[in-house]
Amino acid sequence: MLPQKARQNRRVVITGIGPIAPAGLGIDAIWNALLEGRSTVAPCATFDAAGFPCPFVAQLPADRFDVKQVVPKSYRKATKVMARDIELAVGAAYEAVRAAGLITKAHEPADGKTTIPVDRMGCHIGAGLIAAEENELTSALATSRKPDGSFDIAAWGATGMQNLTPLWMLKYLPNMLACHVTICHDCQGPSNTITCGEASALLSVGESMRVIGRGAADACLSGGAESKVNLMAILRQHFAGRLAKASTSDDPTKVVRPFASNAIGGVPGEGGGILVLEAAESAQARGAAALAELAGFGASQSFCPDTIGADPSRDGEGISDAMQAALDDAGMKADQIDAVVPYGCGAPALDAAEASAIRRVFGDRAAKLPLVTIAPVTGSCGAGFGAVAASVAVQCLRTGMLPARINGDDSQGVDAGPVAARKADVKSILVCTPSLGGQNAAIVLRRLA
Repeated sequence: MLPQKARQNRRVVITGIGPIAPAGLGIDAIWNALLEGRSTVAPCATFDAAGFPCPFVAQLPADRFDVKQVVPKSYRKATKVMARDIELAVGAAYEAVRAAGLITKAHEPADGKTTIPVDRMGCHIGAGLIAAEENELTSALATSRKPDGSFDIAAWGATGMQNLTPLWMLKYLPNMLACHVTICHDCQGPSNTITCGEASALLSVGESMRVIGRGAADACLSGGAESKVNLMAILRQHFAGRLAKASTSDDPTKVVRPFASNAIGGVPGEGGGILVLEAAESAQARGAAALAELAGFGASQSFCPDTIGADPSRDGEGISDAMQAALDDAGMKADQIDAVVPYGCGAPALDAAEASAIRRVFGDRAAKLPLVTIAPVTGSCGAGFGAVAASVAVQCLRTGMLPARINGDDSQGVDAGPVAARKADVKSILVCTPSLGGQNAAIVLRRLA
């Protein structure tokens, strides 16, 4: 076996980005919303969320995305067994492949030729705990009742479960995001699913980076997707203490307040993204324009303030470990980073831990180092958030712009206060996502000369 350093000797670049967010599919939709500081947080359109502490969500409207339009005609029947999370991943992959100028099996090429040999194309996608649609479960649960109307678990085991559709389980397994994407695009290289909460997307990007770096693939579809806009997912966020406490009379666009002294919690969202990661030599050989270099990756484990009430400053040690590991992997110092895209979901304990980590890594620069806070615009889409954040970071590098910031303030010693979109000489960006379970992931993206 070759030494680690020798096996990781290929530069990895990003040749396509496919974010999907409440603003729509593709980078232009979310980028324009971020430049304008236009929040997509609003009352839930698909069910009554008024009984939860937060009645607001960030939701992708039906008229902005139809999964049937982003799969091959021969594959449209499969959309019947796609949960919302799967639909989002499939749409994001379609957009990333289009943006990268790749021809895959999804294009049904007449000559059967694809841009990259199918056995050299990998796929790593982060997923969450996919929540079952309540109508499917309740229709089966309703048949499992005692004479007095209460739930009968014995009846559920004996007959109730038989009232679920036979393919029900295939709709809700976390690995089905990568499954459908790999089938659509015929990715026969290394494939994996990572389920580590909000860190999932960046952990998947890191795995793709390693796979390409050691020569096991020439390109990978990588990222994550999740919808928190359903009853079970919102309930989980409520029990985790993540939801903002708001009322229907509040302005939904002002609820998420990253790093602010008056932060009240987060808002469930849906979305994610797929990025095309590619060996620099592969991109060059096919004449593809590289959007940015994936220069470094790091991961770590924290104490989890949501479950054991750890001191946020101590919890920040784990987050800073991931940031520092990404810098070390990139061979860079903290003073070479021009901006940071944090999670910044508006949950006070997690924001405090992130702020502590940023101060630990960047020292006195933390108060002036620009943060790109996107949760007030997009909501918190769990396992997909890191992929949205990475896509936005790539766009910052490409355009020389930093988007507007809304609702936050500088009270925690980090640069998170409101500001309009502005030009910036951004050469390197660090993206970091901590998670509910304490896993942390970070990447460093560099602008290409």
